[in-house]
Amino acid sequence: MYKGMRVGVVVPAYNEEKLIGKTLSTMPELVDRIFVIDDCSTDATSEAAAAVHDPRVEIIRQPKNTGVGGAIITGHRRVLDEGLDVSVVMAGDAQMDPDYLPALLDPIADDDVRFTKANRFYTRTSTAGMPAYRQFGNVVLSVMTKFSSGYYHLFDPQNGYTALHRDALSRLDLDEIAANYSFENSLLIHLNVLRVRARDVPIPAIYGDEVSTMRMRKVIPALLRTLIGGFWMRIWRKYVFPSFAPFALLFFSGLALTTLGVGAAVVITVLALNDVTASPATVMISIAPLLAGIQLLISALSMDISESPD
Repeated sequence: MYKGMRVGVVVPAYNEEKLIGKTLSTMPELVDRIFVIDDCSTDATSEAAAAVHDPRVEIIRQPKNTGVGGAIITGHRRVLDEGLDVSVVMAGDAQMDPDYLPALLDPIADDDVRFTKANRFYTRTSTAGMPAYRQFGNVVLSVMTKFSSGYYHLFDPQNGYTALHRDALSRLDLDEIAANYSFENSLLIHLNVLRVRARDVPIPAIYGDEVSTMRMRKVIPALLRTLIGGFWMRIWRKYVFPSFAPFALLFFSGLALTTLGVGAAVVITVLALNDVTASPATVMISIAPLLAGIQLLISALSMDISESPD
């Protein structure tokens, strides 16, 4: 228990026979329950977890591989079933430092924040050990996820070291959240629709002998589908239905005018390439809606940023 909150830790694990024991043996005493979700591993992950002999540990073996998101969702459901107050996610590869768990829980206990996540990008040296290509990819995904999720003050969305209060967890439709490597991005989008207060916590990652099972050719398309589809879902549920908010008027009007302006510019360009000179009035037909549309979209973005629950 931590500051009056009963804490459950969800440990998704797939073929983590070598590292699951280290992950569980370093779990702090403040943790009340530990749910190891063995996502249909082909090695002895479950046996290695049982060998720790920690009475707080419950091992759940998935009958089929559901992906990291699916394993986490299974764990979140167990946290709700057990009536625990906070659900923390710590991967089974020992990359998430348990010494920082109190820092992750303090905003929830003290400041009425309902979701916290680790951020590895808080100083220039905090990502030491992370390959350069992963740093670049995380920065790109962070920017994209800001726009998609509406949490403009959060960074490092792929960091799975998180804590979620049951008040927010119980309001989520877990069946709607992506069960693959897009889970963290999808979760942020759905939390924003519910206007859940979220906060980043500076926490370094631990890099060692873990081996990633991520296949970028499959992960990137899934991430893009989640981010693009999630953006439109968030706009619809947060600003259009059930109430048509001012943001929707600004956004859709700006989108329509910008599209009209770009279309007119394309027509003028085609005419110019065929030695047909456009009149000043025709040029204005392109420029005026384009400028007005961009201004409306900027206003909509500013409104969306101000709506971010911090």
